[in-house]
Amino acid sequence: MSKFDVDEALVRKLAGLLKDTGLAEIEFESEGKRIRVNTGAVGAVHVPVAAAAPAAAAPAALAAAPASGGGVPAGALTSPMVGTAYLAPEPGAAPFVKAGDRVNKGQTVLIIEAMKVMNPIQAPVSGTVKDILIADGQPVEFGEAMMIIQ
Repeated sequence: MSKFDVDEALVRKLAGLLKDTGLAEIEFESEGKRIRVNTGAVGAVHVPVAAAAPAAAAPAALAAAPASGGGVPAGALTSPMVGTAYLAPEPGAAPFVKAGDRVNKGQTVLIIEAMKVMNPIQAPVSGTVKDILIADGQPVEFGEAMMIIQ
């Protein structure tokens, strides 16, 4: 059996991707060698390399910061990861929610695609969608305000 030298730079790069995307685990395979990096988070979701199924619903944060001071607006649903946000379940379909809609805690309000995995984003609280701050297909950053729910 041949010796498997661990590429420390690759492990660090994969760990950085986990941090940047909010994923719990990532696996890389090349030339018959496989490296899996995981955050050790309880309830981590294993997504096989060639999986097409969506990951478990990603937790989203609801900002409690006041609207003044240039920070995140009060009641803002912020992105839990870096990716591309979609307001509808598929192209051409009706959006999950519109401004003025009443939503329940746990209801899917949008999807963020990160590393070819569709992550449903749920409303963290029940309330009314006051404003949608992003466009369909827009790239989003971790912590970016996407909609206001109050």
